[in-house]
Amino acid sequence: MPTAPTQPEVRMIADSDSLDDLTDLLHRAYAPLAAMGFRYLATHQDVATTRRRIAKGECFLMFDGARVIGTIVVTPPSTPAPYCEWYDRPDVAVANQFAIEPEFQGQGFGSRLLNLAERRARELGAAELAVDTAEGAAHLIRFYDVRGYRHIGYAQWKQANYRSVILSKRLEAEP
Repeated sequence: MPTAPTQPEVRMIADSDSLDDLTDLLHRAYAPLAAMGFRYLATHQDVATTRRRIAKGECFLMFDGARVIGTIVVTPPSTPAPYCEWYDRPDVAVANQFAIEPEFQGQGFGSRLLNLAERRARELGAAELAVDTAEGAAHLIRFYDVRGYRHIGYAQWKQANYRSVILSKRLEAEP
């Protein structure tokens, strides 16, 4: 297993960043979920879909040198989301397309990106940050639960073969 970077760089996506590389990262990171039988969009989306999804918010990338090893998209509050009532609230930001390179999972890099997403959501005026995951992905639900996310409801996305759990966290003001 490669040595994990101690302080990977995190920044907003730039025009010069490769959407092909980002899409490939999403496929690798979501492959274990696909192996569990969950058809997340990120398991098979094409580059055009990656582009469309990041255009809805602010996409952050985590790098080990020149290699992208993580990503998260923060969609600001008041972004229309007619497919999910909770996401459509004017005080709720949404984090999605969240991925860490499989060889670096479980080492705190996902928590670092989620901390950034929570901070950025606060800066954008959100009182809540919401996420969703497959109802059967117990390990991911536990990850969010430990971080203070609570169960809000369910959604059935048209491209998914599972019911999603909607989770949300109240964002406290930073000291």
